[in-house]
Amino acid sequence: MKRLSLRARLLLLTAGLLLAGLTLVSTLVSDQLEHFQLDRLDGQLRSMTELISRAAGPPPAESPAVRPDLVGPALDLFGTPYVVYLDASGAVAGGLHSARVDGATLPPFDALRTVPTDGTAVDLNAADGSERWRAVARPAVRWGGTVVSAAPLADTDATLTQLRVSSLITGAGLLVVLTAAGWFALGRGLRPLRRIEHTAAAIAGGDLTRRVPVLAPPGTEIGHLSASLNTMLGQLEGAFADRAASEARMRTFVADVSHELRTPLFGIKGSTELYRMGALPEASDVDDAMHRIDREATRLTALTEDLLLLAQLDEAPEDQLDRAPMDLRTLAVDARHDLRTLDPSRTVSLTGPGGLGPPGPAPVDGDEARLRQVVTNLVGNAAAHTPPGTPVRIGVGTADGRAVLEVADDGPGMTAEQADKVFNRFYRADRSRTRTGGADAGLGLSIARSLARAHGGDVELATVLGEGARFRLALPLL
Repeated sequence: MKRLSLRARLLLLTAGLLLAGLTLVSTLVSDQLEHFQLDRLDGQLRSMTELISRAAGPPPAESPAVRPDLVGPALDLFGTPYVVYLDASGAVAGGLHSARVDGATLPPFDALRTVPTDGTAVDLNAADGSERWRAVARPAVRWGGTVVSAAPLADTDATLTQLRVSSLITGAGLLVVLTAAGWFALGRGLRPLRRIEHTAAAIAGGDLTRRVPVLAPPGTEIGHLSASLNTMLGQLEGAFADRAASEARMRTFVADVSHELRTPLFGIKGSTELYRMGALPEASDVDDAMHRIDREATRLTALTEDLLLLAQLDEAPEDQLDRAPMDLRTLAVDARHDLRTLDPSRTVSLTGPGGLGPPGPAPVDGDEARLRQVVTNLVGNAAAHTPPGTPVRIGVGTADGRAVLEVADDGPGMTAEQADKVFNRFYRADRSRTRTGGADAGLGLSIARSLARAHGGDVELATVLGEGARFRLALPLL
């Protein structure tokens, strides 16, 4: 059964239910007709028996007054072609039967004596066993005997047999017709499932863009199934795309990390090779080599700490914070001093958000050390990517229901493509620029955004090529 198709199994189930229904209906109709026929015959027998039982006495068996040519039609008219008179001892006192009834097919006298006299109809077999009879007995009223009336069940049995044969032939024909119609109807009804199967096979073959076509109205089972499958397929396609993008980012990340680690490691190895080969004869040469080794080790340390911090922020950002109430104005003032220290030629102004008005309060619940790291990265980015002497504005206060601290410069700005990638790890807008001290491995802005999002905020960028850039740290208000 499991090897059969769904169409075949549904058809077998439907045909089986139809066959059971037809059999049940045919049986009920046959039983009802049999009961009707027997009730009608029993009523005729009881009426005739009751009438005869009130007569004066049984006629003699060989009485010349009994004319068979008149008695037969009369018995047939009353539907009781056989009447028997039994005396008080049960012996046959007389009897009449229709001329069209063969004497050999009459029920035996011994069987007639067993018929109850309360009017209950019973079935008797003919003497030769060829047919069945129905018999009713009543005690005689005017003489001490019993009157038994009997009628053959040949007509009733023939009617029932004809009905059953007709039901069998009709049911078989109806079953064949309905089974054939069901085969085509199921084929048409299951056609959407075959199309879904073909779509699934195409998706299994690698075509994740395939979707199940609209096969039925949305309110039907097929419509619900199609919609659910398309939703699932969209999620699967997105998941595969995300995984492919994640794998691509991971490959790029590993390549960038390898590149960033290789440069300082080669510097350290080169200095040690020079020392081992005796190419540093003077003490000053050794001091210079040690200075280079220290500088590259510092770069490695800074890069390793940045990578570790990013990994921790990816896994459990809240665990990396030690929150306390604070105000971003403190960080803004310190950032202004830091920027002036880095480049005294710059004009650094301290304003409110968007350059409007004086600095305002910006209370937040945050980790001051981590937020200071964010602001330091933003200030360092402005100092590194703008020409010396370029004015910088630091704005702090409240905007749009959030505490904000922004660093805006009048530098060269960025293109839209650069702005989309500037927060990516190891991304540098100018890869040819010399990096010093590990400060520009391309992780600063990525760390800044990760720390801001760990606080429930974000770092936003607004820039236009040739018109400068504005980085805004936005956090929930305390």
